[in-house]
Amino acid sequence: MTKDDMRVYLDAFNQKDFEGFGRFYADDVRLDVGRFVRLGRQAILDFYRDVARTCDERLTLKRIVMDEEGVAIELDTEFKALADHPDFIAGPLTPGQSIFITSFIFYTIRDGRFADIKARRIAEAVHAPSTF
Repeated sequence: MTKDDMRVYLDAFNQKDFEGFGRFYADDVRLDVGRFVRLGRQAILDFYRDVARTCDERLTLKRIVMDEEGVAIELDTEFKALADHPDFIAGPLTPGQSIFITSFIFYTIRDGRFADIKARRIAEAVHAPSTF
């Protein structure tokens, strides 16, 4: 795993290329975002497909640190509403508006793929007009 691999992963995520970013996940990957945990590659992909029906999600990498065991990134996420969704996981969504979140995400690498992912917000979510 390299920093360029991480950029490929994030680009595939931004393009909603589920197979593209999904290839980075171990079959038994664990995703922990604090409010919930998803276990397994398919469950995580299903979760992101569900999110994609409600919003366009754009990740912007701010910082990346890595070694042979893992990757830590700081990133900004914009969730652009495609439909009203008052119970969206990141906060209520309204078309024309976005939710902006800055997070730290820690990836444990096993055999070149993500085995464990922990994501945490580092600032309060902000609701504002969409930027894209």
